[in-house]
Amino acid sequence: MIKTGKRVNKRRRYSEEFKRKLVSDYETGKMTVLQMERQYRISNTLIYRWIYQFSAYNEKNVTVVEMKDSQINRVKELEKKVNELERAVGQKQMTIDFLEKMIELAKEHYDIDIKKNSFTPHSGGSKKTSKK
Repeated sequence: MIKTGKRVNKRRRYSEEFKRKLVSDYETGKMTVLQMERQYRISNTLIYRWIYQFSAYNEKNVTVVEMKDSQINRVKELEKKVNELERAVGQKQMTIDFLEKMIELAKEHYDIDIKKNSFTPHSGGSKKTSKK
């Protein structure tokens, strides 16, 4: 309140040109609703209302949904991780194929059955040794 007792109107008014500019920036991808909210200090509900009102792409009874940047980054990170894992699985499969071929060649050329060689003595493992 001012000294005169009149109430100050804190409500801001925006021109239609300004509203259309924000909607255009949103539609072209220059700014997200969150960025506009922070930069101009306007509530996101008001910005969404303007999008519904002035958007060229908006149809009646259609809700505008915007993915947050963190979600987009998370999806990209997960796609990258999937690609890395697929590459690792491919490398492991190549190693397995190589080793199986080596076992097969050892059996053919040297008559050694590596897979079923039960005549090798067991290793001592972690047995205690006597001190001398």
